[in-house]
Amino acid sequence: MAKAKQPVAVPSPDRVAAFQTGISAETRAAAYLMAKGYRVLARRFKTPYGEIDLIVKRRALVAFVEVKARARLDDAAYAVTPRQQQRIIAATEAWLAANPDHAACELRFDAVLVAPKRLPQHVPGAFDASA
Repeated sequence: MAKAKQPVAVPSPDRVAAFQTGISAETRAAAYLMAKGYRVLARRFKTPYGEIDLIVKRRALVAFVEVKARARLDDAAYAVTPRQQQRIIAATEAWLAANPDHAACELRFDAVLVAPKRLPQHVPGAFDASA
C-alpha cells in the first residue's frame, strides 16, 4: 500500500517577501560590520530557544547582533522587543556552550538597523543580559 503524501505548506507571498528582506538586511549588516573590522563567526545561528542573526568578533570582543529592517531607521530601533532579547540571550548561552573558546571574550549584544537608501546603523550594546 502506497504511503499518502503529506501536503506541503506553501508560505504566503508576504512571508516570502519578509524572509527575503531579512536575508538582504543581514547581508548588508554583515558587509557593514566587516568594513568596520569585525569578522563574521556565524550567520543565522539557530537554537531551540531562538536565533541570532549575526555573531561577529573584533579583537577580544564577540558581539551577538540582531538585524532589523524597516522602512525607517527609527521604526527598526523599536523592533527589538524584550521577549526577543530574552530569546537572543538564551541562544547566546547555547552558542557559548558549543564554542567555549570564546567564553573568555568580552560579550556584547548589538543591533544593526537597516532601512532603504540609508547606510546601516550599528548600535553597540543595544541591550544587555540583565534586561
